[in-house]
Amino acid sequence: MKKILVSVAAVLALATTSIASPNNQTGCGLGSVIIQDNSSALMLALQATTNGTSGNQTFGITSGTSGCKRTRLVMNERAEEFVASNMDQLAHEIAQGHGESVDTLAELLNVDNKASFASALQANYNRIYASQNAKMSDVLDNISTTAI
Repeated sequence: MKKILVSVAAVLALATTSIASPNNQTGCGLGSVIIQDNSSALMLALQATTNGTSGNQTFGITSGTSGCKRTRLVMNERAEEFVASNMDQLAHEIAQGHGESVDTLAELLNVDNKASFASALQANYNRIYASQNAKMSDVLDNISTTAI
């Protein structure tokens, strides 16, 4: 019986993955796919608990399934430290479309085509720095979704 329930849950999750969208409060994952009712704190807690205990959110993020958006850039601690330490210089160089900081960031993110990366950053400057008080995490998130 347990195998049947697990199989049914897996089939439902896979069937709804293509129409799923992540919840802004609990993120993407199996819980957000199966439990689509966002009307109460209880339902949000069930989504988050299912996402956390099933261990599929990480898989969804890396594979682009379960309502997760797959990013082409993998952020790492060195890139985070670099951006945090060089916010002003990086913003200036992204606006220009070139520079040592942009090249260094491309290396830290393992980007093959630095010129294309720099052009994409420049073209998306207003999205990357969406506010005057942009934080390092916002900048990196925006780079990952707009630069490539």
